[in-house]
Amino acid sequence: MLMPSIFGESLFDDWFDFPEFTDADRTEKKLYGRHADRLMKTDVHEMDDHYEMDIDLPGFKKDEITLELHKGNLIVSAAKGLDKDENDKKGRMIRQERYAGALQRSFYVGENLTEEDIRAKFEHGVLSLQIPKKDAPKVPEKKAILIEG
Repeated sequence: MLMPSIFGESLFDDWFDFPEFTDADRTEKKLYGRHADRLMKTDVHEMDDHYEMDIDLPGFKKDEITLELHKGNLIVSAAKGLDKDENDKKGRMIRQERYAGALQRSFYVGENLTEEDIRAKFEHGVLSLQIPKKDAPKVPEKKAILIEG
C-alpha cells in the first residue's frame, strides 16, 4: 500500500502525469497546485426576480477581492501576496505550499445592469452576490405609415 508523502501529493504524480505544454499550465500548477480547478467554486441559484451566487474564496480577505462590471460581464478577481518578512521571522522555511497569485473569473449578467444593482457580501470565505433579473429595454413597436394615392 502506498502512502502519500509529506513532501508531495503522490509518489507517482510526476511519473504518470500528462506533459505540460505551455508556460501557463506550469505557472498555474506552481501557484495553486494540482487542484487549481477547485478554486472559486461557484453555486448559482435562480429566484423569481434575481440570481444568488455563492463563490468560495477561502484564505482571502475582503480587501483582496474586487468586483467589476464590464460590457455585461461581472468579473470577480482575488489577489493574494505573501510577506517575505513574516516567513523570515518564523525561522527557516522547509516547505512552502502557500504562494502569492491572482484568480479571476467572469460571468455574463447582461448589459442592462449597473454596479448599483448588484449586492455583494463577503463572510467566512464565501462571497455572496445578489444579481437582479433585468429585462432589456423594449424597442418601440414599428408602425407602418400609409401611403396615399
